[in-house]
Amino acid sequence: MTAVLASATASRLQAPTLLTLGSAVRANVERVREATDARVMAVVKADGYGHGAVAVAAAALAAGADWLGVTDAADAAELRAAGLDAPILAWLNPSGVDAAQAAADRVDIAVGSVEELRQLAADAVAPVRVHLHVDTGMARGGCPVEDWAELLRVARGARDRIEVVGVMGHLPRADEADPSANAAAVLRMRHARDAVLRAGFGPLLVHLAATSGALTDPSTHFDLVRVGAGLVGIDPSGTVALHGASRLTAAVVHSAHVRAGTEVGYGATYVTPHDTALSVVGLGYADGIPRELEEGAGVEIGGTRHPIVGRVSMDQIVVDTGGVVFPRGTTATVFGPEGGAVPSVQEWARWARTIPHTIVTGIGPRVQRSMA
Repeated sequence: MTAVLASATASRLQAPTLLTLGSAVRANVERVREATDARVMAVVKADGYGHGAVAVAAAALAAGADWLGVTDAADAAELRAAGLDAPILAWLNPSGVDAAQAAADRVDIAVGSVEELRQLAADAVAPVRVHLHVDTGMARGGCPVEDWAELLRVARGARDRIEVVGVMGHLPRADEADPSANAAAVLRMRHARDAVLRAGFGPLLVHLAATSGALTDPSTHFDLVRVGAGLVGIDPSGTVALHGASRLTAAVVHSAHVRAGTEVGYGATYVTPHDTALSVVGLGYADGIPRELEEGAGVEIGGTRHPIVGRVSMDQIVVDTGGVVFPRGTTATVFGPEGGAVPSVQEWARWARTIPHTIVTGIGPRVQRSMA
């Protein structure tokens, strides 16, 4: 990649920018579709994994995704306002559900407890489409198996207000890419589905797998697979190469030659071992750059990767450019899909000792988003 050099006399620098690559999102959806005969739900929670929910959703639908998934029913309003007409499922709803609005927005609601279902039925005016959520082994939401019969009893008694159209669960160990690790979850899902059918509901849309399961284990696919991180190029199993879907850039805001022995940043945690040049790049932990980084973290400037030195500040990082003084306004690429000198999101996750999801979802609101 060739760095873009802005004028050193420019009065206004380009703000940090996250560019979402629609072509990559489309390629990732196509890769999932090659791995399954099931329908595909594009999950755009957390603002499309930090990339912009509407942009990612539109690109995924253009590539053949059938459904959209969101955290909260209220999040669907943005998608509907953008003209996206695909079916939408909301399955966490941490603030509760406005049943009338969900029905008006044509949003399916996942329900994972008897209490939730009773409340939704009590609030519903028009019928609400529901996916019953079973705990398949994570103890992180979903109806416990021992309460499943009671959940179905309540659903049968609320048929005039509740339309059961789906059954869902989660894979607790899909990132191991080992079908045996999730065999118990698959069996629980089959038992839950069969109980719903015996209770007189159907046809049903059954879904269990997210990105890793969709890519590595056909036994988990059922009728639909939910792909979230995979849309933006992240396979949690680390076994399938996907296309990075974003590029984060920011401007150099200051550069200077410094002498050997120069202390850099708060706490003087780095001291230059020799004469060099330093560039200050205009973004920091307020913008999602992890504050604690292992040695080796860097950014691309001028076609070369340069190490980040000293502590990450709220609004700035300092880069050792090896004696090259880059003009104010020069573009630094923090991460991107190009490879080579440009770091990947996966590299940033290793440097921060975390997972790629936290890197992309942590990009702050000061960073401008655009789509290409």
